[in-house]
Amino acid sequence: MRSVAHDQNVATRQPISTPSGTTPYRPQPLQPTMSPRIGNQRSLETFVSATTCRAYVSPSVRRTLMSEAPTARHAALDLIGAVLRRKRSLDDAIDESPLMRQLSGRDRAFARLLVATTLRRLGQIDALIALCLSTPLAPRAAAVHDILRLGTAQLLFLRTPPHAAVATSVDLAHSRGFLSHKGLVNAVLRRLSVEGADRVATQDAARLNTPNWLWRSWSCSYGEATTRAIATAHLKEAPLDLTLRENAEDWCSKLQGTLLPTGTLRRAAGGSVAALPGYAEGAWWVQDAAAALPARLFGDLAGREVVDLCAAPGGKSAQLAAAGARVTALDRSSRRLDRLVANFDRLGLPVEAVVADALVWRPPRPIGAVLLDAPCTTTGAIRRHPDVPHLKAPEDVARLSIVQENLLRAAVDMLLPGGTLVYCTCSLEPEEGPQRVEALLLSGAPVRRHSIDPDEVGARPDWITVEGDLRTLPCHFAEYDGVDGFFCARLVKHAAFA
Repeated sequence: MRSVAHDQNVATRQPISTPSGTTPYRPQPLQPTMSPRIGNQRSLETFVSATTCRAYVSPSVRRTLMSEAPTARHAALDLIGAVLRRKRSLDDAIDESPLMRQLSGRDRAFARLLVATTLRRLGQIDALIALCLSTPLAPRAAAVHDILRLGTAQLLFLRTPPHAAVATSVDLAHSRGFLSHKGLVNAVLRRLSVEGADRVATQDAARLNTPNWLWRSWSCSYGEATTRAIATAHLKEAPLDLTLRENAEDWCSKLQGTLLPTGTLRRAAGGSVAALPGYAEGAWWVQDAAAALPARLFGDLAGREVVDLCAAPGGKSAQLAAAGARVTALDRSSRRLDRLVANFDRLGLPVEAVVADALVWRPPRPIGAVLLDAPCTTTGAIRRHPDVPHLKAPEDVARLSIVQENLLRAAVDMLLPGGTLVYCTCSLEPEEGPQRVEALLLSGAPVRRHSIDPDEVGARPDWITVEGDLRTLPCHFAEYDGVDGFFCARLVKHAAFA
């Protein structure tokens, strides 16, 4: 039985130089003495005419310029602007993009990869672009900056052929009305096609791509060496992790994956998830290896009632239901909960889905098991969400810490005496994990910590803190390409409190 209930409470800069002549594009060392310095737009427009721009483009791609048809790069330009200026998450921006809906599956995948790569390497990319400009671009040309970012990502991190990366970027500038900037786009990307690889090799990628506030926070919490390891792990796209319902060895062979010590099946990212064996029949669901650990801390769940707070998208709820629990999945977002219900339909698992605010909702009677995966800054999942460093700030940590504290108190209030609360966040910030648990215990809440044994979840001993909580870092399981950063604590309500 499935139901949805609604609750009413609910660097050093150098000016760029461009080559002279009108021969077809060939990468070659750029000679500053051959062309005027591009220090202002007037000299740029005088030097780089529309004819000159076309002359730099390979004949094989010249005919595609000025096309009116939307392309993956057009969609990518809209997405990068939505993230960096409108502060929309990449997933939300994709869902809201009309252009993405017009693209083929392959082009949608490329657009997302291009934007994700640009965000993942944005610190490096911006440093490279700055070296090529004598003065920063004006705010009104922010989209031109984004075009340069996307072009640089293609040239240096996605290995797009230089002629294609340059030509399509010039085309993009033209199609968006930045006619006077076409020459600049062409010149910057041509220069980076020659010099960029050598410059990338000398960059401190881990540091450049990590915001200062995050670097300071992690250095204070984990030390400089571990911080660098975390930031380095963020440079790679995360693999695809699947939680299996049964027959792990058989599915490992069918899916050509690797079975991790924690029980998660891992395979390389890429391709259509829905086209993989076992998807249609509900044999597995997508869930990071670290995210799959908290739901396993309740012990035997057969026939037990469990409330999953802030449940969407539903991976942990699915684990609980697959283990035999009677699951109530609660979330404030009806849209996100609709996706959870759709996933449960595919998996053939029962769930009671409730649209409500966990701060005010209460179960009809106290519950023996509550899982709280609280809203957080998501700084532990940057491998999967490279937009996070560009969306979050220290004030978000402070704001969400208050939300987490209130949700913890609400979760405790739902518990039976002797009941278990598992609290987790996918944040690396101590304010959102251990400090919230310590504050709860110091406040006199009627709970105690129940230490986690690494053997319970297939974890390594160094993943367990001295307090007995679980802490994974993106640099853990490096031989398997890492895991998301997660914090998890298990609390038990005192039996004396009825």
